[in-house]
Amino acid sequence: MATLGKAVFITPLYLSVAWTLMISYQLFTETAVTTLVTQIDTFLPSIGIWLASRVDMVVFVYAFAWTFVLSSVIPSLLLGKERGVLVQFFVCLTLTFLTFALLDVLQNYAGTSLAQLLSFAFVFSNPLLAGLYLSLPYVVMIGLDVRLRRRNKAKKASDDLTETYVDSEEWAEQNYQEAQ
Repeated sequence: MATLGKAVFITPLYLSVAWTLMISYQLFTETAVTTLVTQIDTFLPSIGIWLASRVDMVVFVYAFAWTFVLSSVIPSLLLGKERGVLVQFFVCLTLTFLTFALLDVLQNYAGTSLAQLLSFAFVFSNPLLAGLYLSLPYVVMIGLDVRLRRRNKAKKASDDLTETYVDSEEWAEQNYQEAQ
């Protein structure tokens, strides 16, 4: 019961954070990518020209990375490890729907237009901030992988220790029985 109560309060927080990150990533990724491509073009013109001709593809990859992280992490946090594919699909679908619906709500009821939100994109004309911004989903993925590997390593060490102790105890018991 305590877990259900906790989930009731934490779920809106997770969904709000996910929505905010998905919206901001969709709105600001192109500006950040364009900034970095321009910067790369200054130092490595051949790579910069190639990337500039494929900005849409690069934006897609970065937007996909963030969507992948959120669609993997949020359902896992909300539903635990034992989640079905359909449940995960509906959580992701809900996030996507909220992305579009809340933009309309902001525009219709809060008087905030997409142009006002996009006016913050100037922040990502700084190559350092653009690079940090675009690296966020990858940092999160690496952090989650490192955390999972450490947890699995600690669990394996614990299991090995338990197995060693149990096997040693059984071996000692067998030797004791054989000696008598």
